[in-house]
Amino acid sequence: MTNILKNKNCLITGATGGIGKEIANELAKHSCNLFLTSTNNAKLLKLKNQLKKINKSIKIEFLATDLLIQENIQNLFNNIKEKKFPIDIVVNSAGIFIIKSIQQSTIDDYDKCMNLNVKLPFILSKEFSKNMSKKKWGRIVMVGSSSSYSGFENGSIYCATKHSILGLSRALNAELKKKNIRVISVSPSSTQTDMGKISTDQDFKTFLNPKEVAKYIVHVLSFDNEMIIDESRLNRIIMK
Repeated sequence: MTNILKNKNCLITGATGGIGKEIANELAKHSCNLFLTSTNNAKLLKLKNQLKKINKSIKIEFLATDLLIQENIQNLFNNIKEKKFPIDIVVNSAGIFIIKSIQQSTIDDYDKCMNLNVKLPFILSKEFSKNMSKKKWGRIVMVGSSSSYSGFENGSIYCATKHSILGLSRALNAELKKKNIRVISVSPSSTQTDMGKISTDQDFKTFLNPKEVAKYIVHVLSFDNEMIIDESRLNRIIMK
């Protein structure tokens, strides 16, 4: 299969997290230029250096910022424009995982989780789909969860956001596909990341390997003919 990702420009949110970092690694192998965001500048710099070892020819930019703050989102847009880094691919990997009973949950918990898990992907899709439409080519990846399809005890806020991101992905794909913009929802079950460690009632050893999740996502991004895998659920074989 032709490497259609070569020389494309990809924005990854939550780039230093478990899944985001592995997606960056896989895209670097495919010669995709990367714009990385997370809240930690030191981790971003370290990741950039690691990626350069994988592929020294690609362009890598990064911005440490808290995208829960509205003005920081506009600053991200300005930074991307200043660095002349037109975005072809958006990977929405940033997220908040909250486990609390409905009585312990606060409105602030709800707002933070909804703003990062749903509102931010909506804003990024709105902004970057404009240039994608002009080029008649684009990819938007929504990293969902098994909680996009089911609920679990003390997970009302998180499950609400992941159901929402699935609905957003389905609607945007229906709207944008006529412009050759593919909106892809990938929903892994529990994964071996720092976020996954929050869930203490399951066996961490049975969780998905984030490297495999990343390889799957990049594989799906690589199709460029009539076929699209617009919605995927990545489940575990063993459940403990």
